[in-house]
Amino acid sequence: MSAEEINADAWQAYGTHHIRRRTALAEVDRIDWGFWGTGPGAEILGDLSGKRVLDLGCGPGRHAAHLVRERGALVDAVDASPSQVERARARYGDLPGLRLVAADAVEHLRSAEPYDVIYSVNALPYIDPRRLLPALAAALTPGGTLCFTALHTNSRGHGPSTAVGARPETLRLAGGDEVTVQMWVLTPELWEELLDEHGLRVEHVDVLDATEEGDFASYRIFRVRRPARISSRPRASLPPVAHAALGVGALVYGPRGLLLGRHRKGTWELPGGTVEAGESLQEAVVRELGEETGLRAQPVDVRLLGSHLDHVDGVVRVTVGAHVTLWHGRPADQPGESVGHWRWFPLDRLPQNLFVCSAQILGARHPDLPIDHSPAHFTPFAG
Repeated sequence: MSAEEINADAWQAYGTHHIRRRTALAEVDRIDWGFWGTGPGAEILGDLSGKRVLDLGCGPGRHAAHLVRERGALVDAVDASPSQVERARARYGDLPGLRLVAADAVEHLRSAEPYDVIYSVNALPYIDPRRLLPALAAALTPGGTLCFTALHTNSRGHGPSTAVGARPETLRLAGGDEVTVQMWVLTPELWEELLDEHGLRVEHVDVLDATEEGDFASYRIFRVRRPARISSRPRASLPPVAHAALGVGALVYGPRGLLLGRHRKGTWELPGGTVEAGESLQEAVVRELGEETGLRAQPVDVRLLGSHLDHVDGVVRVTVGAHVTLWHGRPADQPGESVGHWRWFPLDRLPQNLFVCSAQILGARHPDLPIDHSPAHFTPFAG
């Protein structure tokens, strides 16, 4: 079983255990990000009145209900454990402004409308961050807030890891039973690096330590923001070989948005690349599209949009944007290519860290989008 499958079974058993015991839980009057009633409360989420808020890993739903009642938030409370959601619905199922959802977090994030605020109390580290963070970043509105708690040191003093991987931790049940879960217990520096890869900026990290002597448990609260504008990374300073000065970038639209792939350096890019000797711009678009994504197209179905002219370290670079109006197949990673992880992005949920050439093409095609990039001389093509 995978780490996440182990966790799903563990939390299902946890919820079922409490349903059978009819465990009574007191209402909360604040968000307790740890377990000791210390540290900040809901104020770090900002003004929530009328805002769309996601509680990721809501458990029995007490924090979500508190934010609806006391802060005027419109909260989607999501948990992968049906038994935990059953507990929440039994208690808060009729509360206006609260929607309780039993679903995998990543699947929910990919289909939901964007949220102004996303928070998670001790739940986010149960999901592989390499799977979760791209979906989470795309589901947060520009300028939106993310706050989550992550285990830093367990009660036995076992500290965080500098590598991305899950490790076993013990989940104690009322009555003395235990279940084993898998958690991603990472250093704050590694969490910040992973968040930054997906365009999320850490603004502050709070420390929460256990209050009892001999208990070494310690948590970190990450206060994170998605910038209001979409960033782009500049080109490398090394000059290309002579024929590499001319390149193409393809806009491919599907029912779920615009196709972008992730470069091994971390940027998100349109399909495209350099024009080879002897081929037309349309042929270059078709070839690069097939080599990088596996999609098939014909040169006649490539509409050239215009050229973007700039330079790096004295080397003139020309990038031609194109719209592929008809194509066949499904995008997939191709062997030996430096760009993969192909995904469809709605135009209002584009990722951070666009490659500058892709940002320039998108900025010219959709001038209303808030895309930051270095300037280039754009010349539209007729027709």
